[in-house]
Amino acid sequence: MRKISSLLILLLMITGSVFAQTDRESDLRFAFVLSPQISWLKSDHGSVDSNGSLFGYNFGVEMDKFFAKNYAISTGLTINTTGGKLRYQDETSFKVGGETLTETNKTLEYRLKYLEVPFRLKLQTSDFQRSSFYGVFGVTTQFNIKTNDGSGNNINDEVRFINFGYQFGGGMQYSIGGDAYLKFGLTYNQGLTDITENADTNDKTTLNRLVFNFGIIF
Repeated sequence: MRKISSLLILLLMITGSVFAQTDRESDLRFAFVLSPQISWLKSDHGSVDSNGSLFGYNFGVEMDKFFAKNYAISTGLTINTTGGKLRYQDETSFKVGGETLTETNKTLEYRLKYLEVPFRLKLQTSDFQRSSFYGVFGVTTQFNIKTNDGSGNNINDEVRFINFGYQFGGGMQYSIGGDAYLKFGLTYNQGLTDITENADTNDKTTLNRLVFNFGIIF
């Protein structure tokens, strides 16, 4: 939580600094996004190993609120399907499909669906030959809405409801006429909090993602 607070304070300081330097007219832009992603889980416990990544996607609506020509606060609301696989070497109990299973050397697949709300600072260049480039840095909050083990069994008892992380990335926007743009980018997401809920293993498991951003801005 201390890392999350520090990131929020840094974003607010940067935003306030830019506000103080400009009185440009504000602007509001929306985008529909559909972004494939690769995700994986990482534990800090010696007996818990990352055992594979998962392919997913992130789709929804994003909003950029420009407070200067090249600076914006970016947020949105998206559905995020993600997850990963963990191998538990020691004997561990899991709640799967309403039953408690105790196994050794167990690989558990976490298929996660989140409602995601990011909060980012966006820096964007001016248009040049119908194109502009941007960079983003910020924090993200995810609310778990569905979880299974890859075989359709509910594992909600194994996953925490809220996940926090930070993200950074960049990309390009290409004008297709009028106020419409196509968006292409790459974003790395690093989890900050433990996503798992298991009494037998005192570890911290974070969710990490590499997102290939595609969208249309209007």
